[in-house]
Amino acid sequence: MTEKGEMKKQRWMKLELSVPEELVEGISNFMIEIGAQGVYEETLEPWVANDLPELVGNDVVYAYLPFDPHLENRLARLQGYIEGLADLFPELAKVSYKQETIEDPDWGEQWKKYFKPLRVGREIVIKPTWERYAPEGGDIVIEIDPGMAFGTGQHASTRMCLEALEEVIAKDRAIKAWEVLDVGTGTGILGIACAKLGAEKVLCLDVDKKAVSIARENIQMNDVADRVKAGSRDVTSLEGSFDLIVANLTEKILTKLSPTLVDLLRPRGYLIISGIIIDNRATIEESFLVDPLVLHRSLTEKEWICYVLKKKEESR
Repeated sequence: MTEKGEMKKQRWMKLELSVPEELVEGISNFMIEIGAQGVYEETLEPWVANDLPELVGNDVVYAYLPFDPHLENRLARLQGYIEGLADLFPELAKVSYKQETIEDPDWGEQWKKYFKPLRVGREIVIKPTWERYAPEGGDIVIEIDPGMAFGTGQHASTRMCLEALEEVIAKDRAIKAWEVLDVGTGTGILGIACAKLGAEKVLCLDVDKKAVSIARENIQMNDVADRVKAGSRDVTSLEGSFDLIVANLTEKILTKLSPTLVDLLRPRGYLIISGIIIDNRATIEESFLVDPLVLHRSLTEKEWICYVLKKKEESR
C-alpha cells in the first residue's frame, strides 16, 4: 500500500506475439511454461457464458510476464525457443513479438474475464476453476485452469476433437470398454473428456514434462485419476493397442507419426487427428486416407479441419 492507502502498482511485460497459425498452441503453452500469465489469442473477446466468441484473427498471441528477477532469463528462453521453431519449421514465417511495460495492480485477476464456461458439442462444458456453473441435464463438466492456455477448448482444433470424441464414444456401442491414447496431451483436456464420456482406460502422452505435470494436476482435479494416466515418452516406443487414438498436433508431426498411429490402432478402432489447416489437407490425406484407414467423418471450423478415421476389420 502507498502512504495514501492506494494499492501499489504492479509492473508487467506485455508481449504481443505474431505467430503462424500452426504454432499458436505451441507458443502459448511455452509462454505458460516460462511463467507468463493470462495467455490468450487476440481473437478472444470477453465472453457471455456459453457464447462462442467470433474469431476475428488467428495469429496474434498476448502474454504477460511479471517484472521480477527472472524476466531477463524468461525473455532469453523465449528467443531461444523462437530460433528452435525457425529451424524445425523453415517453411513457416518466423515468430516475432513486440513488448510493452504496463502497470496495473489488478491485471493478474482481470485477464480472467476472457474465460467463462464454454459448451462444446451437446454435453461437454469446459469450466474455469474459479467460475460457478450449474450443470444442466446430462452435462459433462471439465474443470481446466485457463492460465494453462490452449488446452481449454479455446482453439478450434481442440473444440473439434471434443465434438468428435463425444460423437464416437457415445454412438459406437460395439466397443464396450474403450481404451484410449491421447498423443500430445497438453493440459490433458482430451483424455479427461474421454474418461468422463465413459472410456475405461486412457493414456495421455506428451514429450514435454511440464505439460505432463499440468495434465496430472487436471486429471486429479477432475476426479478421473483411476482411469487416466499421463506420462512423458515417445509414442513411437509404445507397445499395445487402443480402440481410440486422438492426436491434436501439427500437420508435419502427424505425417511423421502416421505409421505408428495406424499400428497402435485396433481393427474397427477410431483415429481422430486435428491441428490441421485446411490448405494442408492434401498432405494429410496422402498419409492417412489409405488402407487400412477409411474416413468416418470430417469437421471444419474456419481454416481448421479435423478428421475422424476408422480402421478396417482384419480380413480372415
